Amino acid sequence: MKHRRAHDRAQTQLLPETVEDYVGPEHPVRFLDAFVAQLDLHALGFAKAIPAHTGRPAYDPGDLLRLYLYGQRLRSSRALERESQRNLELHWLLRGQTPDHKTIADFRRDHRAGFKRVHRQFHLLGHELGLLGGELIAVDGTKLAGVNSRDRNFNEKKLGELLARADARLEEYTAALDAADATESAAPAAPALTRAQLEEKIAALQDKQAWHQELLERLQKEELKQLCTTDADARKMPGRHGRVVGYNCQSAVDAKHKLIVAATVTNDVTDLRQLATVARAAQETLQVERLEVVADKGCYNHAEVSACAEEGLTAYMAKPATSANAARGLYTKADFTYDPERDEYRCPAGTALTHRFNTYEQGRALRYYRARGCQQCPLKEKCPRNQRDRTITREEDEGLMEAMAQRVQAQPDKLRSRKGLVEHPFGTIKQWFGYTYFLMKGLENVRGEWSLMTLAYNWKRVLKLVSVPELLVAVRRVA
Repeated sequence: MKHRRAHDRAQTQLLPETVEDYVGPEHPVRFLDAFVAQLDLHALGFAKAIPAHTGRPAYDPGDLLRLYLYGQRLRSSRALERESQRNLELHWLLRGQTPDHKTIADFRRDHRAGFKRVHRQFHLLGHELGLLGGELIAVDGTKLAGVNSRDRNFNEKKLGELLARADARLEEYTAALDAADATESAAPAAPALTRAQLEEKIAALQDKQAWHQELLERLQKEELKQLCTTDADARKMPGRHGRVVGYNCQSAVDAKHKLIVAATVTNDVTDLRQLATVARAAQETLQVERLEVVADKGCYNHAEVSACAEEGLTAYMAKPATSANAARGLYTKADFTYDPERDEYRCPAGTALTHRFNTYEQGRALRYYRARGCQQCPLKEKCPRNQRDRTITREEDEGLMEAMAQRVQAQPDKLRSRKGLVEHPFGTIKQWFGYTYFLMKGLENVRGEWSLMTLAYNWKRVLKLVSVPELLVAVRRVA
């Protein structure tokens, strides 16, 4: 029996008679085309949406937007350029146009704000399709690398070590230079480095040392904790697989179908001050007055929970165990009971800690409570860190945190659902799309890039939930 026969490469073949036949009637690319077609790109801030009357005709920004939305796993402008030249689906989508990589890259750079607005339009489509629940969201952050290596990230300690190391090397080179001068007349064996080479190394080291000194002075003058010299907005921050120099990418995920309803980027190294901002953005997208928010311990912050409560956002977070006393087996604040009617605490021995005074420390309003007679207490050994009577502080909005703890205890399943909600999009974005780093520099630029990444995720997710014919009908209704 013979093998199956292939076509001869020299054989003449006919493609479909019309470009319209290149893709099937239910192909997802038709939904992409219809979605972009109904957008008012001029109102969304896209340049050249209204063509000029003179000069060389520009590419329709709608076609470049189609290219970016289609190329979910093709991030670089050169890869998108190559794909537009050989992909029949793109040939249909772009009507045979093949923009060069410079045009593609410039489009992404110039329309960072427009991408965010396009994502909002996609959320409107989600409302039309009934894909957004608007009852529960999960908020979290993930770290993505920026265009800045670790060697180009500096803090005061690192610069001090580099300057000290440079001083030691300069002493070695200078001593070698002096030794070469002293023994020059004796015609010794050829040194490892010639005089010219030593002088060149000394000059290069002095230049680098001057640069490091300049960076150190800038850190001290501007009171910065760290700085990056390639991407000034990037920061070195802890990540799941070690430290990464880049950005902290935040997202809020709706519980109904795991769609991202809010996304932003910050260069804060922790999530402590992100919860309220991201949750409010999600609330605006979902168009609801009341919303429940789950987050992990990294977001635990009194001020953020208070800000959420003011906006009708009910937070669920577990309190992190940060007390040094707990690790030593001593009493912690959790062992003391607060009586709101008497405004006092009761210690495990039954002694009252009454309110003494108020103060303001590190941006927090604090109330101080102190006991009397702790020196004779039989449980004194459990409170050895207090040399005198035991003192406890209470934040102004601590009642909100206690109420949240009661909610978490009463509904543990709600908190356990967080990981399955918000980690799902992160896994798709990083592992399936390969979006583990940014291509652009600057905080505003990477925010636009993150909008594209999260929109690509939502696009893929919606195509799993709704058929293409239904999507096309919904697009026509929104338009």
